[in-house]
Amino acid sequence: MGYVTTTDGTELYYKDWGQGRPVVFSHGWPLNADAWEDQMMFLARHGYRVVAHDRRGHGRSSQPWGGQTMDTFADDLSAVIEHLNLRDVTLVGHSTGGGEVARYVARYGTSRVRQIVLVGAVTPLLMQDDHNPHGVPRDVIDGIRQGVQRDRSQYFREFAPAFYGANRSGATVSQGQLDTFWLGGMQASLASLFDCVTAFSETDQTADLQAFDVPTLIVHGDDDQIVPLQATAARAAELVRGSVLKVYEGAPHGLATTHKDRLNADLLSFLQG
Repeated sequence: MGYVTTTDGTELYYKDWGQGRPVVFSHGWPLNADAWEDQMMFLARHGYRVVAHDRRGHGRSSQPWGGQTMDTFADDLSAVIEHLNLRDVTLVGHSTGGGEVARYVARYGTSRVRQIVLVGAVTPLLMQDDHNPHGVPRDVIDGIRQGVQRDRSQYFREFAPAFYGANRSGATVSQGQLDTFWLGGMQASLASLFDCVTAFSETDQTADLQAFDVPTLIVHGDDDQIVPLQATAARAAELVRGSVLKVYEGAPHGLATTHKDRLNADLLSFLQG
């Protein structure tokens, strides 16, 4: 565990487990690096070095005013990678973290990157527009901002069931997992949570995906109630040359938890391929 200080003085917390070829994880909103612990422990036990940081304003990282943009997220990811001098890296990004990974590739290239995995990622564009009819309507995005600003504690309690599909018949998501989501959201700063909504919903990353030139795996649930499959993963698979799209039937947005065994197996197979 450690911290790296960015050029603007922000301190980023990161965890660094295991030994071997590095796998670097970028988490989704409103969580932190702990969201990846199921994958990190599994891969560390299979001979990989796993690294994950808390995005600025989230978790144990410092809470600066501003900087909640994909450009800054990519710069922060680069700071972690360079601080640890990681090479031959597999980048794994979930939701907002997928956008962070994509912008990193666009800004820094793939000289340090071996592979990329996008899981439930917001790329290429989450918000609905004339060119993205399957995206999330603006009024829904505005509702996220309003919910966070009005009463984020209650909002995260109401948001968590859809995130993990606990609102579906037959769901087996524990109350403990829903509580963990709430806790992650409450550890982030209100300003960061609010501003990050614009970054993950309105950033068009079409050109970022077109810059990918390494093997890429795209994983998405077909029951993702937060980041619609057709607006994101389906389009991303068309934009990233040679990518492989795996759709998990019945999986929600938080599939790294609900479908962790399947995702772990797919990650390991991809890493070994």
